[in-house]
Amino acid sequence: MSEHIEQSSTNEENINQESTEASRRKFLKFGVLAAGLTVVGGGLQKAFSTDDKKDTTGKKVKVMTTDGKLMEVDESHIKSAKHCCSSSTESREGIPGKKFVMVIDLSRCKDALKCQKACQKHHLLPEQDKWLKVFKMQETEETAPYWMPKPCLHCDKPPCVKVCPVDATFKRSDGIVLIDNERCIGCRFCMAACPYSTRVFNWEEPKVPEAFANATYSPETSVPRKKGTVEKCDFCPDMLRQGKLPHCVAACPNGVYYFGNRNEDSVTNGDETVSLSQLLKDKAGYRYLESLGTEPSVYYLPPANRIFPFKDREVEGDKAKENTEKKG
Repeated sequence: MSEHIEQSSTNEENINQESTEASRRKFLKFGVLAAGLTVVGGGLQKAFSTDDKKDTTGKKVKVMTTDGKLMEVDESHIKSAKHCCSSSTESREGIPGKKFVMVIDLSRCKDALKCQKACQKHHLLPEQDKWLKVFKMQETEETAPYWMPKPCLHCDKPPCVKVCPVDATFKRSDGIVLIDNERCIGCRFCMAACPYSTRVFNWEEPKVPEAFANATYSPETSVPRKKGTVEKCDFCPDMLRQGKLPHCVAACPNGVYYFGNRNEDSVTNGDETVSLSQLLKDKAGYRYLESLGTEPSVYYLPPANRIFPFKDREVEGDKAKENTEKKG
């Protein structure tokens, strides 16, 4: 998806470079893509290749072209069409055999914010509505500060689901908690119930890029966005159905985020694939506010043996002051 908020050409180039770099990394293959035909607009449709170098089978298959005409092509040129998005009903079912989990290694985070930028870009989010926030944390004045990313924790016992009066917020069989904005009435009960403050409310009419103006809404993509509804991190289920990692995981240059399937005891940060149970055991993994009993699907690894020295954010006002002083 393309970012809809106004940005400078420099920012756009940086994001494009991030996407290119992320695409070079090794992704964990979840194997969730279904082979065969794709249902489009109530009919069955196949994509076909016209590569003449392929060996032909001699068996002809009728297909429909994009302009509605029937034509015959050799069976060898048929390939499966990619599924663009799931319906509201399909989105509620989850991906069979999966129980998704995320691990965030705080020792690797240097506040690069590339994860956040990727999330904003691919979900068409304005600057003020961040689904993924990165906080500066410091336990006491005597302890060292560190950076803590906080997405939605996709709890196994989500209080947000219990309080929603219209079943707009729901938990799937694969552990992902989503919001159906076609059901959401904007009561914000879920926001009040969430102890982690990971949800945002869309107060304004969203600026939808022309390319997505007529897009079919799906809870798995959250696009197009709707005014007067609640939004949050969704673990990018549209990417998971393609066997790819969530955008934040793929965009992080430092391997902060591990993502995978608890049922297979396997997680990856794009560079390495490790055992989930062993990773949590070896590095003393924990869950945020465990005592609340919500059983989050997001684990944290403590900021021990950090690979980057802590560097505080540069405040815009201080930066401008510094530049003025230097010029003077």
